[in-house]
Amino acid sequence: MTDRSGHIDEVCHRLKRHYIFPEVAEQISAFLQGRLAAGAYDGLDDESLAPLVTTDLQSVNGDKHVRLRYHHDPVPDSDEEAFDLDAYRAEAALNAFGIARAERLAGNVGHLDTRQMHEAASAGPAIAAAMTLLAKTDALIIDVRRNGGGDPDTVALLCTYLFDEEKHLNDIYFREGDRTKQFWTLPYVPGPKYGESKPVWVLTGPNTFSGAEDLSYTLQQLDRAKTVGEATKGGAHPRGQYKIDTHLDVTVSYARSINPHSKGNWEGDGVRPDIPVPADDAFDVAYQLALEHVLTLGDTGVRRLIADEARLALS
Repeated sequence: MTDRSGHIDEVCHRLKRHYIFPEVAEQISAFLQGRLAAGAYDGLDDESLAPLVTTDLQSVNGDKHVRLRYHHDPVPDSDEEAFDLDAYRAEAALNAFGIARAERLAGNVGHLDTRQMHEAASAGPAIAAAMTLLAKTDALIIDVRRNGGGDPDTVALLCTYLFDEEKHLNDIYFREGDRTKQFWTLPYVPGPKYGESKPVWVLTGPNTFSGAEDLSYTLQQLDRAKTVGEATKGGAHPRGQYKIDTHLDVTVSYARSINPHSKGNWEGDGVRPDIPVPADDAFDVAYQLALEHVLTLGDTGVRRLIADEARLALS
C-alpha cells in the first residue's frame, strides 16, 4: 500500500506557503489531513489519487484553480514553480497560440474563436495577425466558450485592439510581497486597431475559465461588449504549479483579481451573460445581432454587396 502522507504533507505545505487566503489554506490542509487519517487515499495510484484530492481541495471554498494533477511525463524538478517553459511554448505553437479560427463571415462580420490565452510573448504575433485580418469587419464575435484561460497580459493585448483610448482593465493582488499589479491597455499594438465604435459580442459558457473570464468580465464592465451564452466557470485566482512527486504537481492560487470598476471579480459565480441563451446557441444569436447591425449601415455603393450578403445569411 502506497503511503500518501508525504504527498499530502507537501500539498498542505504549498497551500500554507502560497495560497492567497492563509486562513483558508489552514482549513483545506486540516480537511486533507483528516481525509488522509480516515484512509481515503489508501491503495490509489497517482492517476486515481489526483482527481480525488482535487475534489477535496475544492470542497472547502470551491476554488477551481486549486488542483492536484497527474502527468504522464515527469514533472520538472524545482523547489519553486515546476514549469517547463520550452515545453509550454512548443505546445502553444502547435495549437496556433490558442487561435482556433479567425475569419470574415458573410455580411462582413468578424469571428475570432480562441481556446487559450497563451503568454503574450509567444502569442502576440498570432493575435496581431488575427486582429489585422478582422480589422475592417463591421462587427466582431469573440468566442471563448472553450477557452481555458491563460496570461492576463494576453488579455490586455487583445483588449487593446478594441479601444481607442487608454483603459484600466484589471488589477491582480499578490499575497507574496503584499503587492498589486495593474493591467491597462497598451500604448501600442502591431497592426490596425479594431477600435471601440463597432459592436462586439463575446460568447461564453460553463467551460469558459480564468483568463477567458477575465476578458469577458473586463469588456462587460467597460461596456465594450455584450456577453452571450451561459455563466462561466468562475475562476478569478491566478495560480502557480508546484511539484509533489515524479508525476504529480499541485496548482495553488497565489493571487486574486480585483476589477477596478466593480471592485469585485467573477470567482465562484462566473461571468453572467448579458444575453442568456444556451451556450450551443450563442453563436447563432450573436451572428444574427451582428447581421442586423450590418444592415443599419446602408445598402448603396460599396455597401450593396455587404448588405446582400447579410440579408442572405439572415434568410
